[in-house]
Amino acid sequence: MTLKLTLFSQEKEDFVLEILIDSDARFSELHQLILEDCNYEEHQKQSFLICDDEWRVKQRISLLDTEDVRYDEDINLMSQTRIGDFLEDEGQRLAYIFDPDGKRFFLMELTENVFGRKEKKAIVNRRHGQPPLQTSPDSSEGGENRAAEGEAYSEADGQFAPTSEGIGEAFYGDDGFEADELDMEGYEIDE
Repeated sequence: MTLKLTLFSQEKEDFVLEILIDSDARFSELHQLILEDCNYEEHQKQSFLICDDEWRVKQRISLLDTEDVRYDEDINLMSQTRIGDFLEDEGQRLAYIFDPDGKRFFLMELTENVFGRKEKKAIVNRRHGQPPLQTSPDSSEGGENRAAEGEAYSEADGQFAPTSEGIGEAFYGDDGFEADELDMEGYEIDE
């Protein structure tokens, strides 16, 4: 079965990727595809976070076995974990932390299960816009700062939530991302 994942950034609202990947593929393949497409470098603390409907983190899939994992948390490595083990229902949510130091991430959603089709290799099926820079410029130099955008990942409570700085809840609402907020027809996606 092929999974269609939609990846988007709240930093750069015009950046969207539609990814096709086989459910038997490992998270490491998805990780490499994102890095290559966005021209990012690999960082040992990059990870995927499997979330519930409220964007609360349920599982972490890490690149490496690092010591910063809580003692009660299972260690799932990208190279050993099949995507289909965690994603099977349309609408499931996950996040990809591409800048662990800046706590910056992409939000993702499983938008379609394509039965009877297998992907030999993960591909970017559609793309719109340019990704944000991998590392955020220093905010004192006038650059973008993730917290200033009103959204951040909180390691303490394991949730993606609006921050009190910047735009905050007044802009994003208190329920996080809603599927109908992303109008795919409003984007001109390059093939």
